[in-house]
Amino acid sequence: MKLGGKGGCNTTTGLDFEKKVDFQTLLEKIPGYHIKESNRAGRDVYFNGEIVARCFRKSQFYTYLKENSIDWKQYISKRLLPDDALLVIVRETLFIIEVKYQQVAGSVDEKLQTCDFKRKQYVKLVSPLGLKVEYVYVLNDWFKVPGYKDVLEYVNSVNCHYKFDTLPLAWLGLPC
Repeated sequence: MKLGGKGGCNTTTGLDFEKKVDFQTLLEKIPGYHIKESNRAGRDVYFNGEIVARCFRKSQFYTYLKENSIDWKQYISKRLLPDDALLVIVRETLFIIEVKYQQVAGSVDEKLQTCDFKRKQYVKLVSPLGLKVEYVYVLNDWFKVPGYKDVLEYVNSVNCHYKFDTLPLAWLGLPC
Protein backbone atom coordinates (compact mmCIF):
# COMPACT_ATOMS: atom_id res chain seq x y z
CA MET A 1 0.00 0.00 0.00
CA LYS A 2 1.18 3.50 -0.64
CA LEU A 3 2.43 4.88 2.64
CA GLY A 4 -0.14 7.34 3.88
CA GLY A 5 -2.51 6.23 1.13
CA LYS A 6 -6.04 4.88 1.29
CA GLY A 7 -8.03 2.27 -0.48
CA GLY A 8 -7.86 -1.36 -1.37
CA CYS A 9 -6.58 -3.45 -4.23
CA ASN A 10 -8.25 -1.29 -6.87
CA THR A 11 -6.21 1.80 -6.04
CA THR A 12 -2.49 2.27 -6.55
CA THR A 13 -1.67 0.17 -3.53
CA GLY A 14 1.82 -1.12 -3.48
CA LEU A 15 5.22 -0.80 -2.00
CA ASP A 16 6.68 2.60 -2.79
CA PHE A 17 10.39 2.31 -3.29
CA GLU A 18 13.03 4.93 -2.81
CA LYS A 19 16.75 4.69 -3.20
CA LYS A 20 18.24 2.28 -0.64
CA VAL A 21 14.85 1.38 0.84
CA ASP A 22 14.45 -2.16 2.11
CA PHE A 23 11.63 -4.30 0.67
CA GLN A 24 10.83 -6.03 3.96
CA THR A 25 10.78 -2.75 5.89
CA LEU A 26 8.30 -1.29 3.41
CA LEU A 27 6.06 -4.33 3.62
CA GLU A 28 6.00 -4.25 7.39
CA LYS A 29 4.84 -0.61 7.40
CA ILE A 30 1.59 -1.60 5.67
CA PRO A 31 -1.33 -2.02 8.11
CA GLY A 32 -2.09 -5.67 8.77
CA TYR A 33 1.39 -6.89 7.79
CA HIS A 34 3.96 -8.25 10.19
CA ILE A 35 7.28 -9.94 9.42
CA LYS A 36 8.80 -12.39 11.88
CA GLU A 37 12.01 -14.32 12.12
CA SER A 38 11.31 -18.02 12.04
CA ASN A 39 13.17 -21.20 12.73
CA ARG A 40 13.45 -21.64 8.95
CA ALA A 41 15.31 -19.76 6.24
CA GLY A 42 14.28 -16.17 5.63
CA ARG A 43 11.45 -14.41 7.38
CA ASP A 44 7.74 -15.17 7.48
CA VAL A 45 5.24 -12.58 6.26
CA TYR A 46 1.91 -12.41 8.06
CA PHE A 47 -1.23 -10.53 7.14
CA ASN A 48 -3.77 -10.17 9.94
CA GLY A 49 -2.06 -13.01 11.79
CA GLU A 50 -1.99 -15.48 8.90
CA ILE A 51 1.19 -16.43 7.08
CA VAL A 52 0.97 -15.34 3.44
CA ALA A 53 4.56 -15.33 2.22
CA ARG A 54 8.22 -15.88 3.02
CA CYS A 55 11.03 -13.42 2.31
CA PHE A 56 14.59 -14.33 1.45
CA ARG A 57 17.49 -11.98 0.97
CA LYS A 58 20.69 -12.89 -0.85
CA SER A 59 22.07 -16.20 0.50
CA GLN A 60 18.97 -16.93 2.63
CA PHE A 61 17.39 -18.24 -0.55
CA TYR A 62 20.01 -21.01 -0.71
CA THR A 63 19.27 -21.95 2.90
CA TYR A 64 15.64 -22.33 1.83
CA LEU A 65 16.70 -24.62 -1.03
CA LYS A 66 18.81 -26.71 1.37
CA GLU A 67 15.84 -27.03 3.75
CA ASN A 68 13.96 -28.51 0.81
CA SER A 69 16.77 -30.95 -0.02
CA ILE A 70 17.80 -29.07 -3.14
CA ASP A 71 21.50 -28.93 -3.88
CA TRP A 72 21.77 -25.84 -6.08
CA LYS A 73 24.99 -27.18 -7.67
CA GLN A 74 22.93 -29.94 -9.30
CA TYR A 75 20.92 -27.30 -11.20
CA ILE A 76 23.13 -24.29 -11.90
CA SER A 77 26.86 -23.66 -12.03
CA LYS A 78 27.04 -20.37 -10.13
CA ARG A 79 24.91 -18.92 -7.37
CA LEU A 80 22.70 -15.92 -8.03
CA LEU A 81 21.99 -13.66 -5.06
CA PRO A 82 18.64 -11.89 -5.32
CA ASP A 83 18.11 -8.47 -3.78
CA ASP A 84 14.90 -9.96 -2.42
CA ALA A 85 12.95 -13.12 -3.10
CA LEU A 86 9.33 -13.37 -2.02
CA LEU A 87 7.54 -16.71 -1.97
CA VAL A 88 3.81 -15.97 -2.13
CA ILE A 89 2.34 -19.13 -0.66
CA VAL A 90 -1.17 -19.03 -2.11
CA ARG A 91 0.18 -18.44 -5.64
CA GLU A 92 3.03 -20.96 -5.29
CA THR A 93 5.14 -18.28 -6.92
CA LEU A 94 8.64 -17.06 -6.17
CA PHE A 95 9.10 -13.40 -7.03
CA ILE A 96 12.66 -12.29 -7.61
CA ILE A 97 12.67 -8.56 -6.89
CA GLU A 98 15.56 -6.45 -8.10
CA VAL A 99 15.54 -2.75 -7.24
CA LYS A 100 17.46 -0.58 -9.72
CA TYR A 101 17.86 3.13 -9.12
CA GLN A 102 20.02 5.29 -11.36
CA GLN A 103 20.79 8.95 -11.56
CA VAL A 104 23.60 8.69 -14.12
CA ALA A 105 24.38 6.25 -16.93
CA GLY A 106 26.22 3.17 -15.76
CA SER A 107 26.47 -0.60 -15.60
CA VAL A 108 22.84 -1.06 -14.58
CA ASP A 109 21.97 -0.46 -18.25
CA GLU A 110 23.36 -3.86 -19.16
CA LYS A 111 22.15 -5.57 -15.98
CA LEU A 112 18.56 -5.09 -17.13
CA GLN A 113 19.33 -7.28 -20.12
CA THR A 114 20.17 -10.28 -17.92
CA CYS A 115 16.69 -10.95 -16.55
CA ASP A 116 15.84 -13.77 -18.97
CA PHE A 117 18.95 -15.76 -18.07
CA LYS A 118 18.48 -15.19 -14.34
CA ARG A 119 14.77 -16.04 -14.39
CA LYS A 120 15.54 -19.31 -16.17
CA GLN A 121 18.21 -20.13 -13.57
CA TYR A 122 15.71 -19.58 -10.75
CA VAL A 123 13.16 -21.73 -12.60
CA LYS A 124 15.70 -24.57 -12.64
CA LEU A 125 16.37 -24.16 -8.93
CA VAL A 126 12.74 -24.33 -7.81
CA SER A 127 11.45 -26.80 -10.41
CA PRO A 128 11.58 -29.71 -7.90
CA LEU A 129 9.23 -27.71 -5.68
CA GLY A 130 6.72 -27.00 -8.46
CA LEU A 131 6.99 -23.25 -7.97
CA LYS A 132 6.50 -20.62 -10.65
CA VAL A 133 9.02 -17.79 -10.94
CA GLU A 134 8.38 -14.13 -11.72
CA TYR A 135 11.34 -11.79 -12.16
CA VAL A 136 10.59 -8.12 -11.60
CA TYR A 137 12.62 -4.94 -11.60
CA VAL A 138 11.50 -1.97 -9.54
CA LEU A 139 12.90 1.04 -11.39
CA ASN A 140 12.97 4.75 -10.75
CA ASP A 141 12.01 7.47 -13.23
CA TRP A 142 15.53 7.48 -14.72
CA PHE A 143 14.43 4.49 -16.82
CA LYS A 144 11.41 6.28 -18.31
CA VAL A 145 13.54 8.17 -20.84
CA PRO A 146 13.32 7.10 -24.52
CA GLY A 147 16.82 5.59 -24.35
CA TYR A 148 15.44 2.67 -22.31
CA LYS A 149 12.50 1.89 -24.62
CA ASP A 150 14.22 -1.06 -26.31
CA VAL A 151 15.53 -2.67 -23.14
CA LEU A 152 12.16 -2.32 -21.38
CA GLU A 153 10.44 -3.90 -24.38
CA TYR A 154 13.00 -6.70 -24.19
CA VAL A 155 12.32 -7.24 -20.46
CA ASN A 156 8.63 -7.75 -21.24
CA SER A 157 9.33 -9.91 -24.30
CA VAL A 158 11.20 -12.50 -22.21
CA ASN A 159 8.42 -12.81 -19.62
CA CYS A 160 10.10 -10.60 -17.04
CA HIS A 161 8.52 -7.50 -15.58
CA TYR A 162 9.28 -3.99 -14.48
CA LYS A 163 7.42 -1.50 -12.35
CA PHE A 164 8.22 2.13 -11.70
CA ASP A 165 8.74 3.14 -8.06
CA THR A 166 6.04 0.85 -6.67
CA LEU A 167 5.18 -2.82 -6.49
CA PRO A 168 1.42 -3.38 -6.25
CA LEU A 169 0.39 -5.89 -3.58
CA ALA A 170 -2.42 -7.25 -5.75
CA TRP A 171 0.05 -7.88 -8.58
CA LEU A 172 2.12 -9.99 -6.18
CA GLY A 173 -1.00 -11.83 -5.04
CA LEU A 174 -0.80 -10.45 -1.50
CA PRO A 175 -3.83 -9.25 0.41
CA CYS A 176 -4.40 -5.53 0.68
